[in-house]
Amino acid sequence: MFNSPTLHLVCGKIAAGKSTLCRQLAAAPATVLLAEDDWLSGLYPGEINSLDDYVRCSRRLRALVGPHVTELLRAGLGVVLDFPANTLASRRWMRSIIEESGAGHRLHLIELDDASCKARLRRRNAAGGHAYQASDAEFDLFTRYYVPPGVEEGFEIIMHPG
Repeated sequence: MFNSPTLHLVCGKIAAGKSTLCRQLAAAPATVLLAEDDWLSGLYPGEINSLDDYVRCSRRLRALVGPHVTELLRAGLGVVLDFPANTLASRRWMRSIIEESGAGHRLHLIELDDASCKARLRRRNAAGGHAYQASDAEFDLFTRYYVPPGVEEGFEIIMHPG
């Protein structure tokens, strides 16, 4: 069992490589991966067709997942939270888990330019293996809300090239 469980968080635009990094991080012993896309697609099949749908469903999911993650961390497990830490509001929610659990944390920031993300997104869409397919327009819409973490937020930030 971990003496100091860690909550791993990820920040990066759509198709920057967040889920790939999360799977790598979750390979550590006594570490659990929780992926928002898997939960949302399983709980709300065919219901997420807009940004508003995503926000509504994600908010409901986070209300349940937050206490669960807190308990996993308190039990000594590491948790990789594959939920985008892309807005101030989402990071406030994640901060509440850290504070409630007393666990350590790492916020993994993946920096990749829009053109590269869109190219990856098109390849991912063509491969068909992802729960959600986003268009370039949807990428642009979601990216408008993207806010990289600031030092003042107090996270331990680990930078990753895209």
